[in-house]
Amino acid sequence: MSAGLLLLPDFTLILLGFAIRRWMGLGDHFWTGVEKLVYFILFPALLVNAILRTRLDFSAAMPLLATALGAMAVGMALSWLTRPVFKLKPMVFASIFQCGYRFNSYIGLAAAGLLFDTPGIAALGLIIGIAVPFANLTSVWMLARNSEAGVWREVGRNPLIWATLAGLLLNLAGFVPARPLEIFLGRLADASIALGLLAVGAALRLQGQSGVKAASLYLGFVKLLVLPATAVLLGTWFGLTGTYFAIAVLFASLPTASSAYILAMRMGGDGQSVAWIISATTLASMVTMPLWAAWVVS
Repeated sequence: MSAGLLLLPDFTLILLGFAIRRWMGLGDHFWTGVEKLVYFILFPALLVNAILRTRLDFSAAMPLLATALGAMAVGMALSWLTRPVFKLKPMVFASIFQCGYRFNSYIGLAAAGLLFDTPGIAALGLIIGIAVPFANLTSVWMLARNSEAGVWREVGRNPLIWATLAGLLLNLAGFVPARPLEIFLGRLADASIALGLLAVGAALRLQGQSGVKAASLYLGFVKLLVLPATAVLLGTWFGLTGTYFAIAVLFASLPTASSAYILAMRMGGDGQSVAWIISATTLASMVTMPLWAAWVVS
């Protein structure tokens, strides 16, 4: 089976989450609870478990991180053009600016595990540990003029960063978990993928602001096509091969993170426009991600 078709079950789970949200009447409170469970408990357990179980090659990880951060930097530069080109209001621009480079960790970790098993999750976990602070610092800084939220508070409360750091420290210390602890972490990790993808689907919004549709199409093009192409070029230049090369391109091809909406709303931004872009890139990535995956894995 091709790598592209392997991603079909993950995207089917996203669509199932969308359907459940619309037709089962579970309510916003239920989905808020699911998102918190996945974000604060299940996905951190997935990262710690994967990093603990993988022999990490830090010499190869440096080009991996350079490729990922380089692709993000290109996304930031191209996203900056939305304000002068599309004549956006300051807070609209500050809100949707982040949609050109932020990434959905839920989809990424699910796809990495499906395509490359534990080593793929560990490799993406390394990127997440570095890229999340980078993305958050830039996004919060852009919105900070109209909010009292602190940059370092947003970064410091991110459980994925702490889980990555904990996994790395335990890995370097040679920690081997006892069998019951290993099973416990494994069970949490297994639960994270399905619930995380269902939560992504439940968060989809299909109505957006008409005034940002052109900018949305541009940002979607940047996020889903330009960034992975940039990762291909940078990864080749840095000499990446195998799993690390594929993970770098997979990371760059991810749709915009749902946390971009939360940040925009928390800091008084244009949450509706951000929600539309998140939904549009998530749906479009069901076509683009399998194509990138099939190309880099072949």
